[in-house]
Amino acid sequence: MSPGSGCTVAKVSVITRNNVVLAGAPEGRPMVFAHGFGCDQHMWRGIEPAFRPEYRTVLFDHVGAGGSDLTAYDHARYNSLDGYADDVVTICRTIDLRDVVFVGHSVSAMIGVLAATRAPERVGALVLIGPSPRYLDDDISGYVGGFSKADIVGLLDALDSNYLGWSRAMAQVVMGHPDRPELAAELEQSFCRTDPVIAGHFAEVTFLSDNRHDLPHVSVPTLVIQASEDAIAGPTVGRYVHELIEGSDFVMLEATGHCPHLSAPDETIAAMLDFLDRS
Repeated sequence: MSPGSGCTVAKVSVITRNNVVLAGAPEGRPMVFAHGFGCDQHMWRGIEPAFRPEYRTVLFDHVGAGGSDLTAYDHARYNSLDGYADDVVTICRTIDLRDVVFVGHSVSAMIGVLAATRAPERVGALVLIGPSPRYLDDDISGYVGGFSKADIVGLLDALDSNYLGWSRAMAQVVMGHPDRPELAAELEQSFCRTDPVIAGHFAEVTFLSDNRHDLPHVSVPTLVIQASEDAIAGPTVGRYVHELIEGSDFVMLEATGHCPHLSAPDETIAAMLDFLDRS
């Protein structure tokens, strides 16, 4: 089922900008789903419908992805994750969402952290799937993000020189399921639907960001969901996020790969429901 099936799209400028789609229980607690780099809201199709009976689900596309308004893209605004976090807060204020359960995958996990700290009256809980506060290793502090400077430079150069080839190779690494090639093919198609120039800039912002100092400021109930094997944000990174967010819950899935909401939706849903039942 498509995320948009049976949903109502609000007719407001910011809603159009981010292609916001509302579904689920109108009076239920709002649950906002934020996709990762190179994806769009369709990537939540495996888990979002499970929450419709009790939650008011909110799907959206970051500017530059999916059905967002590409004319709204501004290089300066989106030169850091702050611009994306501001969009999340604006969406919540426009629809008047309060006590939101923010579900963020990959880079959107840190976008959610930023949104929660600047608008605590809107965000009531965080579910962080495959989060990483910094992808670069930091030799000075001993932090291991999983990528060297050379790794990141090579990744960004490859993206810039051959976006289609990069999309094919990167989709396989991100998904991490050679036994299920259809998953990597779907992610590759999603990459290819993203504007290459915007994707290049978002990749640079994502892989060069450092949000470690923001983690201790999180004051809402938080669940960190970590795949047992993840080439993008490994278990060490997930545990680091958990340790720096006081009182957070940590769940290590049996699932592998960076997109458990796609490859193991049932296990991901179960972890979320257990957390929400206790939050």
